[in-house]
Amino acid sequence: MNGMHCLCGIIKWHPTARNILLTAGGDNLIIIWNVGTGEPLMTMDDHLDLIYNISWNYNGSLFCTTCKDLRLRVCNPRKNEVVVERLSPHEGIRPMRAIFTREGNIFTTGFTRMSQRELGLWDPTNFEEPIALLELDTSNGVLLAFYDPDTSIVFLSGKGDSSIRYFEITEERPYVHYISKFSSKEPQRGMGFMPKRGVDVSKCEIARYPDTAGPEPALEPEEWMDGQDADPTLVSMRDGYVPPKSRELKVAKKNVLDTRPSTRKSMSVIDGSSLPPQLLEKLVEEVQNLKATVLSQEKRICFCDLENKLSKYTNGSLNKANSSNAHPNSLLTP
Repeated sequence: MNGMHCLCGIIKWHPTARNILLTAGGDNLIIIWNVGTGEPLMTMDDHLDLIYNISWNYNGSLFCTTCKDLRLRVCNPRKNEVVVERLSPHEGIRPMRAIFTREGNIFTTGFTRMSQRELGLWDPTNFEEPIALLELDTSNGVLLAFYDPDTSIVFLSGKGDSSIRYFEITEERPYVHYISKFSSKEPQRGMGFMPKRGVDVSKCEIARYPDTAGPEPALEPEEWMDGQDADPTLVSMRDGYVPPKSRELKVAKKNVLDTRPSTRKSMSVIDGSSLPPQLLEKLVEEVQNLKATVLSQEKRICFCDLENKLSKYTNGSLNKANSSNAHPNSLLTP
């Protein structure tokens, strides 16, 4: 594939490392990129069927995937391996989704054997039994989970639904707590989750503005590739978020595009020693002819300017002379 997907359907930025991007496509490949250099860092081909979704963990050391083959996998990208997997976290064959929580557990949505929508919470170090498993309703829409690690609240919505449900994930039973829901008259056609840095905190308050992940990465690409891990760099939301005036794409390694040979060269940077003698002589002759042409044109321009001035001077003198020789009565009629 030469580091490219035949059809890219999933794009996930690394939560802490600068310029690290994960992509997955219809070819069932997962590729990790350094977008600062345009280079693919690694490719994983462990998935044998369509990948439904991918979620990084809080510090970006692992990610989990759900797949059409009904398996939930936890992957270590830097070792290019599947750490652990679980077949059929939900017994239904319809698509499921999974996200990492801040504590390192995995929250899943799927279907029961009777096509009821179901929620699950799993410990990836012990995939045998779920921490919690909760039947929700009998709707057909696939549940999409949007997780806020600052408050441990997950928002559930599905295409065709007219409501969004809120759940809080805690370490106390029943672990997944229903909070409330938002209802609308129109069914949902699509959903997205905006970073809280764009929220007007004067109009919306959740848990007294907890700190949230800021725009500055905690690691450079080379540090992450060397095995370092770090939590996201947080910013305060107490008075709202004010973005910096200017942000530049920081690249520690030289961009690969800068090393590509140019197809066009300026005459000022051509090395004369690398040219054949015949071509060099011809270029010198053409330059000398060009100089001579320019010099002759300059002389012609100066001569024309002199002719114009002389013509004006001559015409002016003749006019004065004619005026002085005219008879005072010449303008009178006889």
